[in-house]
Amino acid sequence: MALLSPPPSKPKPYPFSPLSRAIHRPAQATKNLNISCAATKLSLVNKLNCYGLEGKVSFTRRVMPIPTVNAVAAPVSENGKESNLKKILLSDVVVTRPRNVLFGRKWNSLDMGSAAVVVSMHLLCLFAPFTFNWAALGIAFGLYVMTGLLGITLSFHRNLSHRSFKLPKWLEYFCAYCGVQALQGNPIDWVSTHRYHHQFCDSDKDPHSPLEGFWVSHMSWMFDTNTITERTGKPNNVGDLEKQGFYRFVRDTYIIHPVALAALLYAMGGFPYIVWGMGVRIVWVYHITWLVNSASHVWGKQAWNTGDLSRNNWWVALLAFGEGWHNNHHAFEYSARHGLEWWQLDMTWYVVRFLQAIGLATDVKLPTETHKKRLALADS
Repeated sequence: MALLSPPPSKPKPYPFSPLSRAIHRPAQATKNLNISCAATKLSLVNKLNCYGLEGKVSFTRRVMPIPTVNAVAAPVSENGKESNLKKILLSDVVVTRPRNVLFGRKWNSLDMGSAAVVVSMHLLCLFAPFTFNWAALGIAFGLYVMTGLLGITLSFHRNLSHRSFKLPKWLEYFCAYCGVQALQGNPIDWVSTHRYHHQFCDSDKDPHSPLEGFWVSHMSWMFDTNTITERTGKPNNVGDLEKQGFYRFVRDTYIIHPVALAALLYAMGGFPYIVWGMGVRIVWVYHITWLVNSASHVWGKQAWNTGDLSRNNWWVALLAFGEGWHNNHHAFEYSARHGLEWWQLDMTWYVVRFLQAIGLATDVKLPTETHKKRLALADS
């Protein structure tokens, strides 16, 4: 999910690398997630089918048993002493591959541009106490819902990344355009990175895993695009989007659209609308999105045998319109509903269900009871 897109006219030849073996955890795992070959095969098939990309996208995937990747409580070396690996605060997740993204490497122009956007939005928030008014707050909240719920969680994530349901093209494009205004990158890049995350989740090819550090999984991974490219290769998993002119146009003109929104906000309400409608709102949506990548792989509970660190985290779900039920999502990636229990609040699902009720959302996918039984943990 690069915040800025490189010029499409001069693509670099990045060879695609096959999936490497995921890291095995020591025997002191908090939960032993031994997965049968049958369940593993079903899970991998569902991952391919959930995107609706059969025959459209070239994937390199190796069918193999998924090892236990759950975190260990306190890694112990052979001599019985505690190792130098560090646990993340209040979690059993151990940082096994610490990585320093900010220092000791060469930054390219895309890295610097993305960092500049993130830093500038945070700096803009410093003016918030001095520019507050209720109208500006209302603008921020309204855009939070439009760009966060309709744009990122409903469009970029559940509709475009996982093809959990279908929308009429006019509505699909409208929701995707809302996501463009979240300033998290264009749909093609965002979806590609997210699909790679699921393909290589918590392995050494995952673009963002807390096994490399909490802050790496939260945000700093975005500032090292060369490493992401080395791990995943050229983005060849978004052919369904690249063949559509709308998404190519948005990719090629991406930066123009948030700038145009900023100009409109300034015309409507001056500098306070810029601070709250752009700065505060964008930073808020940034961090609730990033918490799904970080906190929902670190804190919470697991109900399903997914073979990765994904957790169900209620407070992330509350902030991120239901995205915090992340273990549910990793178990059933194709599902339009993440809050599978009646008490698991999932605002994005409620919107999808409403669109289905009025005939706008079709082919809405949900997990079957058979699939649930295959992946359910014995103590869940």
